Amino acid sequence: MNALIIIDVQYDFLPGGPLGVNNGDEIIQTINMLQSTYDLVVATQDWHPIGHKSFYTSHSNKKPFEEISLNGVNQILWPEHCLQGTKGAELVTELSTNNIEAIFRKGMDKKIDSYSGFFDNARKKATGMADYLKGRGITSVAVCGLAADFCVYYTASDALDLGFKSSIIDCATKPIDPKEFEEIKKHFQQKGGTII
Repeated sequence: MNALIIIDVQYDFLPGGPLGVNNGDEIIQTINMLQSTYDLVVATQDWHPIGHKSFYTSHSNKKPFEEISLNGVNQILWPEHCLQGTKGAELVTELSTNNIEAIFRKGMDKKIDSYSGFFDNARKKATGMADYLKGRGITSVAVCGLAADFCVYYTASDALDLGFKSSIIDCATKPIDPKEFEEIKKHFQQKGGTII
């Protein structure tokens, strides 16, 4: 049984959003077409409270994309994005959601960020997605969405650690930094993942 995991296809990650990924809107129709080819489709949604510690605005004298240590974990400080209940946090209307069986929200703990759809960045709390997938008999996952070099990669990598066969669908994701993503793909393949 195989599952498609759609990561964070939300307004704030599309071009024009505070964390817009270049050409991020171009993958939506591809994701819609892929859904019918999987046994199960799930999605994640970044869902931050106001004042989240991953926001540069939550720290004095910090700028966007600076890096700090946050509770012992390296943290890039992001512009405010995907605030709970805002339009920017919504899944985009162009994304077909009829086949999405479950949506797992992440980044809700104000003290720690959560790139992966499975865990927060310190792996202290699970979202419940792994148990859900295993409960549905899933052994293989394919990950797509935004952004390739962060939440897509971390989700796909954690899937390997959790015992799933894991792949990243290259034509259905876009990175923040394309050059960095090329290195990430090599690392992911060395770890046992595949690039579709």
